[in-house]
Order: sequence, then structure tokens, then C-alpha cells
Amino acid sequence: MPRRERRAQLLASALEVFSAQGYHAAAMDDIAERAGVSKPVLYQHFPGKLDLYLALLDASCDTIIASTRKALESTQDNRQRVEATMAVFYDYVSSDSGAFRLVFESDLTNEPAVREQVERVTSETAALVAEVIHEDTGLTDEQSRLLAVSLVGMAQVSARFWLTEAGGIERADAAALVGGLAWRGIRGYPRAD
Repeated sequence: MPRRERRAQLLASALEVFSAQGYHAAAMDDIAERAGVSKPVLYQHFPGKLDLYLALLDASCDTIIASTRKALESTQDNRQRVEATMAVFYDYVSSDSGAFRLVFESDLTNEPAVREQVERVTSETAALVAEVIHEDTGLTDEQSRLLAVSLVGMAQVSARFWLTEAGGIERADAAALVGGLAWRGIRGYPRAD
């Protein structure tokens, strides 16, 4: 198998194992077995378990940040932007891959490299939202950032709660409900001319 394809296979297998077991309970043996390769093959691609986890975490973080960017750029209508951004987080946590567990439920946040990646999601998604708020309202950068972090926090926490506690509500309905709440709050800030 070509190196690039093998790496993708190993990452997919590792995602299944880490999502199901968490970092500490997952073993390289489990990942190699899930991928149908020997441990030496796994170690040819990733020198250790942390390296493998960080590669997955980096890709998972990139996914939600890129999806947030796409949602914000999809329209100039701010209500639709809010709804689309909320939907990003609900779609992310409901994905079959379970990648959100690496980002939002990591059992390794005491590791500086992991914590940095996890914080990057909030930081970069909030920066994207803050830019829109600043441009549209004329609020200061600090004010825009505070509102953006609040909106991103609402999206993250509510999506994770919905997944575990409010499963009786359809995903799209849950995202729309929370998006409506967010819109009712943020629309109170006037657009700058």
C-alpha cells in the first residue's frame, strides 16, 4: 500500500480506537490490530502514541475551524451566519467518526501540545466570529472577541449536551433552537455603517 494511503488507514483506525477508549486506555497494539498491520508498520509512520494522537487532533481541529470559516463566508446575512455556525458544531459532534471526542472530551489536556490544539479550536473559531462582529458592529476588538468566545462556547457546550442529554430533539432542530437564541442576543448590536 502506498505510504499516503497507509497513513490514512492508520489514522482512521486510530480515530476509532481513541474515540472509543480515550488516549490512556488505547494501546498501539489495539490500533495496529484495528488497521490490520503489525506494530512495526505503525511505528514506521508514527514514532509514538502521542504523535499519532496529535496528528489526529490537528486534523480534527482543522476540520471544525474550516467548517466555521465556510459557514461564516456562506452568506452576508448575519442571522444565517449564526445559524450556519451553530449547525457546524452540531454536525461535528453528531459525525459518525467521533472526532469531536478528541477535541472536546480529551483525557489528555494536561499534555501541553494537546491543550494547545484544543484551545486552538476556541481561539481560531472565535477569531473568525469576532472579525464579523467587529466589522458589522464597530465594537472594539476586545468586545468583539468576548462576544465571539461566548457564542462559540454556547455552540460547543450546547452541541455536546444535545448529543448526550437531549437526543430526543432532531439535530437540525436543536441547532436552529440554539442558533435562534444566539441570534436574539447578538442582533441587538447595531450594524456599523
